[in-house]
Amino acid sequence: MSETGGPEHDYEPVPGLPARLPDGEYILWQGAPSSAAVSRRVMKTRWIAGYFAVLVIWNISAGLYDGRQPSEILFSSGALTILSTIGIGLMEAFAWGVQKTTLYTITNRRIVMRIGVALSATFNLPFTRIVSVDMREGKNGVGDIALTLMPGDRLSWLVFWPHVRGFRKGALMPQLICLKDVAIAGNVLAAALAGTRAPDAAARPSPSPTQTGRVSGGPLIQAAE
Repeated sequence: MSETGGPEHDYEPVPGLPARLPDGEYILWQGAPSSAAVSRRVMKTRWIAGYFAVLVIWNISAGLYDGRQPSEILFSSGALTILSTIGIGLMEAFAWGVQKTTLYTITNRRIVMRIGVALSATFNLPFTRIVSVDMREGKNGVGDIALTLMPGDRLSWLVFWPHVRGFRKGALMPQLICLKDVAIAGNVLAAALAGTRAPDAAARPSPSPTQTGRVSGGPLIQAAE
């Protein structure tokens, strides 16, 4: 299991949880976002770096075309480079902060999201409130797991960002973002949800996570500690 946090999380009786789990509930998986993936996928630092590179090239080309002094071109290009470096550095620092302050927990009854770089908050998402699960996996195994909740759950986009995908039917979709080996967490969650809904299957057919989302069911896979 992955553990993240700092001194502000020392009060947690169990890492990532605001209180000890009740009898009968236990942790299946814990994990945190990859800072490199947050930087690339959420903050779009590669695109921003490319944009600033184009600006520098354009500044040099325009300066030469206008007949400006080499020292002027060098000064303005250097200023652009410094500003872009500072901006991208701040974004990288934020991505690192997201990794260090976030911890996702999947138990046999709920998902717990401890999030917040500046102000830490913990959210409990019981399986009974989850309608569907949607997993997106990249070529390198890094991906996201978005959750569609039942109507009536009012969540703040500003509080959850960047741990959101967007809105579905007017409801916010919380998301476990930028997970390495996201398929492991997806299989754990699919199996846990299937086990929770199994007692009702005989009495009333209901969609499984596989039918309502793109998380494939499978054997319960425990993340290595």
